Amino acid sequence: MGTIAAVNHNGIGVSGIAGGNGTKPGVRIMSCQVFDGNSQVKMVNEARAIKYAADNGAVILQCSWGYNSAYSNPLQGYVPGPATDEEWSKTYPLEKEALDYFIHNAGSPNGVIEGGLAIFASGNEYSYMSSYPAAYEGCLSVASIAADYTPSSFSNYGMEVDFCAPGGDSEYHCVPGEDTDGNNVNIDQGMILSTLVVEGKAAYGYNEGTSMACPHVSGVAALGLSYALQQRRHFKVQEFINLMKQTAREVDSYYKGYKTYYYLHNSPGWSATRMDLSSYRGKMGKLVDAGALLHAIAGSGSDMKMPNLYVGIDKIVKIDLARYFLNGENLIYECEISDTSKATVTLEGTILKVKGVVAGMTSATMRTSDGKEQSFTITVRKNANDSGWM
Repeated sequence: MGTIAAVNHNGIGVSGIAGGNGTKPGVRIMSCQVFDGNSQVKMVNEARAIKYAADNGAVILQCSWGYNSAYSNPLQGYVPGPATDEEWSKTYPLEKEALDYFIHNAGSPNGVIEGGLAIFASGNEYSYMSSYPAAYEGCLSVASIAADYTPSSFSNYGMEVDFCAPGGDSEYHCVPGEDTDGNNVNIDQGMILSTLVVEGKAAYGYNEGTSMACPHVSGVAALGLSYALQQRRHFKVQEFINLMKQTAREVDSYYKGYKTYYYLHNSPGWSATRMDLSSYRGKMGKLVDAGALLHAIAGSGSDMKMPNLYVGIDKIVKIDLARYFLNGENLIYECEISDTSKATVTLEGTILKVKGVVAGMTSATMRTSDGKEQSFTITVRKNANDSGWM
């Protein structure tokens, strides 16, 4: 996860796309383990992890895993995976249900995004179709490109791919017949410097794959949402996906002529393979552009909205108003309740406290010192706890 959230200027290795600088914190990572020591996963554990993430504040799934592409070559040792949404959902129904839950239930209508982003690696089987779950229409599929923007030789591609990002390509940049040891930081044959686990210990080294490209896209999405939160902007999940695509850069102009790579390049007897780059046009997605996305955030989406509040009789709920107004930490607030027989409010700086008096509902209006105004509803319930729920 160093690509996403490693602290900048750390003096050790990579700087994360959304890692902060040590003084200003970066995005937070929630690590949910679903694979066991044999690189296998029980579907129920995967579903539990995805639901846990949605229920506990995560809004991006960074998934550098998946099945083999349906058109992967069995002669190269691959077992082809699902070819359609229907086949995938019938074969792995719990997985689809869990991902749909995250996509539709992560986030909040009163937060930075309503819905969740499920971002998957497209796969590394040299195939002309993305693997699943990346290929599912509800997910975002990420292909890999080399340092010159051409498709990585191993990357799956196809109409299902949404984005591309740097993922390395040692078979293109290599010296034929020489091995590439990802644990050796002195060898960088077109690969990505990242955190690794070497002999059970944390280390830095070079690696490649759509698994390396995928966190670049997740990191840009996290950076964009972090800035949107700072600007008090709210997005529905499809609005944010559309903005990422609108601000991403096309790569088709690089796909002219041919590219040569060496499959199993550490074998001196292996012959070169030639890629027709024109066959990749329209099938690698677009290259994510963090700067363009950030520039577009402020004028997109909608204003953050205060939530409706639920409180028990003689109970108090608190919210921080600064979360819902731009520059909210420096504003002065005034709250007016339509029916004070139902509830009362007090303000302590940016903190609004609402106390339930009798069961019922009342509207309220919050005004700020810079002329902004938001209305919300207060519902008082019998036997509710401090959060307002029964």
